[in-house]
Amino acid sequence: MKKAVSLMMAAALTMGLAACGSSASTDTAASTADTAASSSEAAADSTAAADGKVYNVGICQLVQHEALDAATQGFKDALTEKLGEGNVKFDEQNASGDSANCATIVNGFVSNNVDLILANATAPLQAAAQATADIPVLGTSVTDYATALDISGWTGTVGNNISGTSDLAPLDQQAAMIQELFPDAKNVGLLYCSAEPNSVYQCDVIEGYLTEEGYTVARYAFTDTNDVTSVAQTAADNSDVIYIPTDNTAASNTEAIANVVIPAKVPVVAGEEGICNGCGVATLSISYYDLGYATGEMAAKILAEGADVSTMPVEYAPNVTKKYNAANCEALGITPPADYVAIG
Repeated sequence: MKKAVSLMMAAALTMGLAACGSSASTDTAASTADTAASSSEAAADSTAAADGKVYNVGICQLVQHEALDAATQGFKDALTEKLGEGNVKFDEQNASGDSANCATIVNGFVSNNVDLILANATAPLQAAAQATADIPVLGTSVTDYATALDISGWTGTVGNNISGTSDLAPLDQQAAMIQELFPDAKNVGLLYCSAEPNSVYQCDVIEGYLTEEGYTVARYAFTDTNDVTSVAQTAADNSDVIYIPTDNTAASNTEAIANVVIPAKVPVVAGEEGICNGCGVATLSISYYDLGYATGEMAAKILAEGADVSTMPVEYAPNVTKKYNAANCEALGITPPADYVAIG
């Protein structure tokens, strides 16, 4: 911080001399000011290097799949970029889809007194909330923090040692996408994991939108990976279209779902790109890498700049994109509108 202050004072002195000296041009003064500003920003980003601090960050990811992997990578890239190579160490662990493993992993982070915890998905966030009230916790790939943490009267800020980013894409627009692609469909099946609170929340919300649009909606919930195939088969037998929210269990079992829905000629609209890439035809998707990167920027503010996590609002992905799975669309004879972008 002293270094940053010194740089700014030096910049101010240089600018003052440039303005007063008869031999200094206006262009030179502007260039000096730009250089000083850049130096000040660089100093802020390299606070860790200046004070010799190496930050230890624990990462608990619920399960390995494309979306969560991208969020973790974006987080690591942003934090490394902001703090500098060698100034941050990551203890990255995967819970293999088991909530009990999340608790074990996070409790280990607390015992090791890490500087910050990244909770990638809802179960790790819930485990971190139980494990510590002192270590800053940032969530990512979490759909609804109020649901995940049982918060009433949600105002956008958790208000304790927790904040982060949400992967919620606009559910009203996803419902509109189903209507746009399948205007003649009558029955929409919601396929999701009943053990994931955020999946339940998404289904609650989108069911309302779909019902308003005149669809008959039925829910098909599996409890874990063991019954994904059988529940997907029941959904395919009774649905014209299936909707799958941003569901981690579904994301880890897209091949099993595809082996059911593609032969049955039942299209799947997915809540995120990874699921769509595996078993869907279309999605309104965010970039999970960008979401993780934004979370890493929040972490840098907490660690290097002393930002108060309790006052940091949960952030959302700034952009969504209509995307389609070309292979699955071809297999089902679906021609997506011109404003859809092919995945891959």
